Amino acid sequence: MAASAETSAAPVAPVPASGPLSKPYRWLSIGMFSLIFLAAFEAMAVTTIMPLVAEQLDGESLFALAFAVPLAAGIVGMVIAGNWTDRSGPLPSLLVSAALFVVGLVIAGTAVNMEVFIVGRFVHGLSGAAVIVPLYVIVGRVYPEAIRARVFAGFAAAWVIPSIIGPALAGVVAETFSWHWVFLGVIVLVVPAAAMMLPPVLRVRDQVQGDSSVQWSVSRMGWAVLTAAAALGVSLSKEFGDPWRWVVAAAAIALAAWAARPLLPPGTLRAARGMPATVLLKLIVAGAFFGSEIYLPYLFIERYEFSPSLAGAVLTGAGISWAVASWLQGRLTDRVSNTQAVVLGTIGLAISLAVVLVVALFTLAPAIAFAAWTLAGGAMGFMYPRFSVAVLALSPVSAQGFNSAALTISESLGAAIALAITALISSALGSGMFAADFAVTLAIALVAVLLAGRVRPLGASSATS
Repeated sequence: MAASAETSAAPVAPVPASGPLSKPYRWLSIGMFSLIFLAAFEAMAVTTIMPLVAEQLDGESLFALAFAVPLAAGIVGMVIAGNWTDRSGPLPSLLVSAALFVVGLVIAGTAVNMEVFIVGRFVHGLSGAAVIVPLYVIVGRVYPEAIRARVFAGFAAAWVIPSIIGPALAGVVAETFSWHWVFLGVIVLVVPAAAMMLPPVLRVRDQVQGDSSVQWSVSRMGWAVLTAAAALGVSLSKEFGDPWRWVVAAAAIALAAWAARPLLPPGTLRAARGMPATVLLKLIVAGAFFGSEIYLPYLFIERYEFSPSLAGAVLTGAGISWAVASWLQGRLTDRVSNTQAVVLGTIGLAISLAVVLVVALFTLAPAIAFAAWTLAGGAMGFMYPRFSVAVLALSPVSAQGFNSAALTISESLGAAIALAITALISSALGSGMFAADFAVTLAIALVAVLLAGRVRPLGASSATS
């Protein structure tokens, strides 16, 4: 299967429209937004309620595993969904993923011990990641290229909004009723969200047909399992004592890089221009941002004695700026190319991390770090949707599922590896050595700045790529 192409062979929707919420696309857009919103809400909510879940299910020893398992399962889910979508179109994989998502919620929400809860988290992670791939393919095959950036801006908002309200809402539900209802309560919303999408997808079913010549790739699924195991090892390496934590982390990162190669477009690890560099850049950018994000509230609480709610406001500020910048880039597709958006975004992220590093080194006013991280959120929001737009623009129809899966796999691996590295540094140097963590993520961001221009394929116009 070809993993990249100079231009997209995807059919363009025949009905011109002014935006994702115009009549031909309205209910499809709302349904997709709702599914992503609910998946994101669960991901954010679990962070808030996990201490309570672990205490009530007597599973403190499995606390880290409850987070690592869905991340690893998601890699397998993405690969299966990508292969299935290329072969049969997005509808079958979308419906099965949504159904499994509900099953995962039921298992986790009714768990009576930590082992069963982790099984639910496995199913939840498998399906929650898999559902993203057919949605990306639907965007590539149904929406005109001119409005795809605005669709992905909506997807970004569907992640950002839960990051702002999800933790607090989950806490209220857990305290008022029970943590079980954080999972079970979402079920009544997933079903109508999926049902909302069926009529519009069926109306354009000729545009979303699969390619029966695409074969099931058992070997690729095997590589996905191996990559997932490596990601699990990376995530759990900090649980080992010295020096084994370093050995496990290094071995797991090397294994992940080797095993992921068949799951990514050829040339990804050497940043070949166009599709491969775009996929690699998302991995690097995700590592730089998410590897830093978890330490900002910690910095404010430990060094400046902020309350948890006040320290969390820095994440809220970044979430808001992310949403605003995503909306803005969707309105600038005719003036700012994908490459330009990525270049600007990586520079903004690097500047933000440099400022945060200086604040951590010299204990400057926390407002400076707050402002810098708000800029970081804006930088991410401006460039993140363009990774998806660029990949779809360079994907032939028969490879849209594979390439969409590769893009999401790269994000998961980047975040997992960066978080593992920063966690190891914290454990080695002490919890208060924030500057070392930010120095690592700044170095990662600077690599992204150097590679950002490679998003544009050779021979492509600077105005369109």
